[in-house]
Amino acid sequence: MEAVRRAEPKDLDRCRELVAEAIAAIEGQRGAALLLATEPASASNTATSLVDRWAADENTEMLVGTFSDVVVGLVAGTVTHLGDHVVGRIECFYVEPDARAVGVGQAIVQSLVEWFDAHGCTDVDAVALPGDRSSKQLLESSGFKARLLILHRPLH
Repeated sequence: MEAVRRAEPKDLDRCRELVAEAIAAIEGQRGAALLLATEPASASNTATSLVDRWAADENTEMLVGTFSDVVVGLVAGTVTHLGDHVVGRIECFYVEPDARAVGVGQAIVQSLVEWFDAHGCTDVDAVALPGDRSSKQLLESSGFKARLLILHRPLH
C-alpha cells in the first residue's frame, strides 16, 4: 500500500539516490541540460546539493512516497512570489520505474499541492520536459494545465 510522509533526516540518503536517478533519467532529453544548469552545483553533486538545499529551506517541502514502507518516490516544492501571487513550484517529482502505476506519483503530487494550499499558495507550477509524456500525463491527471511553453533556440 502506498503512503506519503514528510522526508525525515533518515530519508535524506535515499532522497539523494532518487534525485540522482531522476537526473540520470532525463539526461539527453531535450531541455534537460539547461534545466539542470540552473542548479549552481557541479554535475557530480547536483543531487546532493538539491536535496540538502531543499531540506534546509523553510519555504520548501520534501515528501517521500512509500510502497510497503519502502521509500520509492519523492517530490519537492518551493513557495515563491510572482507579483501578487504566492506560487508553489514543484521542483522535482520522481518515482522508481518498478514502483510506477500503483498510485505513488499521484499521491505525492496531491500531498504537495495540499501543502501549498495550506501555505497560502494561489497557484502551483510544475515543469515537464518536451517529450516526457508520463510526467505530463501525471500532472494533467492531477488537474494541471499548460500555461506557458518556453521555446528555445541556440545561437551557436
